[in-house]
Amino acid sequence: MGKAGHVGGAGERSAIVVGGGIGGLAAGVALTRSGWQVRVLERSGAFGEVGAGLSLWPNGVRALEALGVGDQVREQALTETQAGIRNTSGRWLSRTDTQELARRFGPVVMIHRAQLFDILRTALPVGTLCADARVTTVGLRGRRVEVHYGKGVSQADLLVAADGINSTVRRSLWPQAPAPQYAGYTAWRAVVDTGRRLSGGGESWGRGERVGIAPLADGRTYLFCVADAPEGQRSPGNELAEMRRRFGRWHDPIPRLLTAAHEEAVMRHDIYALPPLPSFVTGRAALLGDAAHAMTPNLGQGANQALEDAVTLAVLLDAYPDVESALAAYDRRRRPRTQRIARRSHRIGIAAQWHSAPAAALRDLLLRLAPGSAMLNALAPVLSWQPPGRDDLFASDIG
Repeated sequence: MGKAGHVGGAGERSAIVVGGGIGGLAAGVALTRSGWQVRVLERSGAFGEVGAGLSLWPNGVRALEALGVGDQVREQALTETQAGIRNTSGRWLSRTDTQELARRFGPVVMIHRAQLFDILRTALPVGTLCADARVTTVGLRGRRVEVHYGKGVSQADLLVAADGINSTVRRSLWPQAPAPQYAGYTAWRAVVDTGRRLSGGGESWGRGERVGIAPLADGRTYLFCVADAPEGQRSPGNELAEMRRRFGRWHDPIPRLLTAAHEEAVMRHDIYALPPLPSFVTGRAALLGDAAHAMTPNLGQGANQALEDAVTLAVLLDAYPDVESALAAYDRRRRPRTQRIARRSHRIGIAAQWHSAPAAALRDLLLRLAPGSAMLNALAPVLSWQPPGRDDLFASDIG
């Protein structure tokens, strides 16, 4: 693209996707499969994902199947065989019947984020991706959108903002939108190689602290640790030491994973969430993924909801006669669902991070007393999502 240009030629529907993460790539794939000419702009100098694991729940797997990459994902993913919640000594508080979950909804698979990124990237036509393209301003010009970025200016029929929780597009086109809010806890993440694959994963809950473990298909293990902490607190060069101090005496295999971990593999991020927005769309622009509904990771649904967004957006753009009508339908479908899931994830995080001994003891007791089917029934509205078909689009725009 030169100093200025248009995406697509005469008679072609064109879209600019801002953000080259999983949500942005999924949107690019979905729109390309529907015949759109797409350009994906990424501010970084190269396209890539951080080294962390990712849970793909049945709803996310179905979205990936709709994008035509379901088989490739399953080839590189490891189906969960053991999951649930334990306490710090390793006693099970709640166990997930993964076979019943798979029977009712489909399998949960764990994959490295970088692997999913590569699958989506290779599903895009050559020339779709534009790295080192930091967006500075965006504008709506009648029936066109205009995006100014590091390499020039581009115009298109549609703008999809998938540029994350601190979205530049959201700040520009939704100036009254609330800022992200700190959830009160920080998270360390690492992929660890112990030399042998673990038999299962799950979470362990303490008082104001949590640990999660998920085996990956290549034999490594995704480890995350969560703790209440002041916003912005850091231990440069000593994050692994802080993890070992906090969690090194928890049940096996947590100490073993922390011993095998390397400092350079540890990432630390404070957890933020985006307060609910009044709309995900304006004119010919739509927010997608974290730019629209960044949520705490307590349900493991952030990336899965971005995948749902991408599939739904493309289907609606095909079904409606004009972009504006399609985006209005997208807002009606996606905003209620994602905001409900975000609220639920927030509530789970509050209970999981309870610090007082009486509150944590009560929480643990309730988890032990709850029947195994309760969790599956509670998850049903989230996991039973299906890609929208044309037949049901006009019967109800809320799903």
